[in-house]
This record gives sequence, structure tokens and C-alpha cells, in this order.
Amino acid sequence: MSLLEAVPSGGSEAVATELSSARLRIAVARMARWLRPTAAAGALTATEVDLLVVAERRGPARMSDFASFCGVNPTMLSRMVPKLEEAGLLSREMGQDDKRVCLVAATKKARALLARVRSEREDALSQLLGELDEPERRAIAAATPVLEKLAERLRNPGPGSDARDGGQVSK
Repeated sequence: MSLLEAVPSGGSEAVATELSSARLRIAVARMARWLRPTAAAGALTATEVDLLVVAERRGPARMSDFASFCGVNPTMLSRMVPKLEEAGLLSREMGQDDKRVCLVAATKKARALLARVRSEREDALSQLLGELDEPERRAIAAATPVLEKLAERLRNPGPGSDARDGGQVSK
């Protein structure tokens, strides 16, 4: 799928440039991948950091819910949680209504770690943005709300949309 975008060129005339969904997806994925490694995360894998983020935002929650939120299979999750619990980053407790249920939550230590991870990522991106020239920074500023809208539509596709299955996002 390709999209047509009008890009101002000097005066009032517009030059049409091709923007493919593949090119945009690759650029966003590369940025995300290169922003992931941080000194604060240490030896934690990207998946473990993602689990901590989900625990911080959605916890306490059941293990099965975490598997779904994180997109990992329950077996992998059952290996990760004890490791993160031993590191003091996650806590597990029994459910109050059903003692068979195990609830997982981020600890204070995990929240502090995630704050450092986010700070490192924001500092790295801020530095790179500062190296861009003014027109490039304006272009990024103008594109940001549109990218946020696309992200939200991917997270919550509307009825009849198959955006997550590789189809087009419905209008």
C-alpha cells in the first residue's frame, strides 16, 4: 500500500512524494529498536522491560492477563516472572477473592528503574532531535500528532478493520 503526501517545496508549489506503509513501518521499528537498549535496563531483555512496563501500567493482574498484554506465551512468562521477582522488580500475591489466582505487580524498584529507562531514551532522542535543522524539527512536530493517531488506531482498530492483520486501517 502506498500513500501520496504533498510536501511543500520552497514556495507555494507542492511536490508529491511516495510514502509507503512498509517504509514508515520500518522507520518506526528501527527507531524503537535502537531506543530500547539502555544502561539502566542492564542485563534485562527487551521482553523483560516490556513486561515491567505492562506490570506498571496494568498491574496487579493475573498471569494469564500479562501473557495476553505482553504477547508472550504463558510458559515464557512463567520463566520471566520468578526471575524479575527475585530481582525485586515484580511482586506476586494471591487474589483476595480466589486464592488460586496469582496477581503480579511492579514494585517500587521496578517503577524507579522504568523511570531511568524512559529518561535515557528521552535524552537520546532529544539529543538527536537537537541535531536536526529547523525544517526537519518542524516536520517531526507536524507529523507527531498523526503518528499518535495511527498508533491509537492500531491499538484500538475500529469495527471492520483488519489493521493488525496486515490490512488497511478503516476510515
